[in-house]
Amino acid sequence: MDLIKFVPEQLLILVAALYVIGIFLKASKIKDWTIPWILLVVGIIGAIGIEGISVLAIIEGVICTGVAVLINQLIKQSTEKKDLGN
Repeated sequence: MDLIKFVPEQLLILVAALYVIGIFLKASKIKDWTIPWILLVVGIIGAIGIEGISVLAIIEGVICTGVAVLINQLIKQSTEKKDLGN
């Protein structure tokens, strides 16, 4: 399933912004478990700001947050070396 096709073009900037905000939050003293929650709130508010208040905007904000976190995890899991005992 390709999540990015569910994100309208005007919200792609929101995905990039959420990714960057996540990087800054990770570098701060904020606890890791709170970062996705903060990004979710910012994503929903951002989507509502761009699209106007609607249920669709809220859903798109959640999807934008999910895409940003997924991209972060894909990069992180693909680049960090882990000893798997093999």
